[in-house]
Amino acid sequence: MTNAADPAPVEPGIDGGKVELPHPAETPVLVSVIIPAYNAANSISAALDSVFAQTFSDFEVLVINDGSPDTEALEQVLQPYMGRIVYLKQSNKGPGAARNAGIVRMRGKYAAFLDSDDVWLPTHLATQVRILTEDPTLDLVYADSILMEDGTAVGHAFGREPQLDSVTFEALLAETCNVGTSSAVVSRESLTAAGMFDERFRCCEDFDLWLRMSFRGARMKYDPAVHLYHTLSRGSLSGNRHVMKRARIEVYGKAASKLPVSEQQRSLIRGLVDKTEAACQVDLLKDFLHTRQYDRALATARRASRVQNNWKLRFTIIGLRTAPVIVRHYHRLHEHILSLRSRIRRRNSVRKLSSAQPVVVAGKGNKSL
Repeated sequence: MTNAADPAPVEPGIDGGKVELPHPAETPVLVSVIIPAYNAANSISAALDSVFAQTFSDFEVLVINDGSPDTEALEQVLQPYMGRIVYLKQSNKGPGAARNAGIVRMRGKYAAFLDSDDVWLPTHLATQVRILTEDPTLDLVYADSILMEDGTAVGHAFGREPQLDSVTFEALLAETCNVGTSSAVVSRESLTAAGMFDERFRCCEDFDLWLRMSFRGARMKYDPAVHLYHTLSRGSLSGNRHVMKRARIEVYGKAASKLPVSEQQRSLIRGLVDKTEAACQVDLLKDFLHTRQYDRALATARRASRVQNNWKLRFTIIGLRTAPVIVRHYHRLHEHILSLRSRIRRRNSVRKLSSAQPVVVAGKGNKSL
């Protein structure tokens, strides 16, 4: 285990108070790999192996144990890596706080974030660093990823969500650009200038930071190549669509209240809040239909229509008033059709990935696409 020694100097942060700088006596590296760990004992070895298999070598690795309930098992898994990583422990504060702990301790010019259940391809760091060094005005580079579910490739992140060439504040707000955190390599200077991650958020904390960075003028670039295998975790915060939407509304609210946005930007945010709020109500509506709570489903449909009225909601309200059982059966059939279409599109997306390579999934053995 490696621990920080003497107190480090500090500089002011915009959104998070004081930001510590690395100790001046420490030898710098170009990239600091930051890996938060929470319930990660079963997956983190694959993540670390992918880091140490990089063709780029000028990096350090920081693993932050964020009060993980599996600490004993985690530390047993990490034992063979202890000579090559900086291992930090803290009480559970969430992924943003864990990444902040890594940023405070990092020695690199760039931070490369990696979730403990994701796996990089071998040229990830070399490619991202090359892009950043070829254009010194860039602050952040992100890339595409293969999506994994239960050890099986089910698509790639931007197969159905093509990214705009220009990453702007407005594009990030509207999600026409989506920074994948495990693919992002970011300048430390831009991270600290924006105030790092807001530790109040347990969800969408990365979205909040990218917005603040972009609003401050940070330049971001999308690399369309596939750089990693990203695990879709159903049991995590990011796997709960309703929780994600509610957190996104909070981030929108913060952007509108804390940033000096223009009236046009404020109008865009209002529209996105209404759209997301309606989607939240539709999520609840589906749950109430599934559990045959028709009165609550009708009340929820009415709330959704007040935020964003459309023919589907009007049809649903009429149906719930007159024939709620039929609406429920129609909804189940519709969801089944959508699920089939999604699976077909994902499979087609995987087939189109000509650059796919074998991957080791922790506990699953070797997998290939």
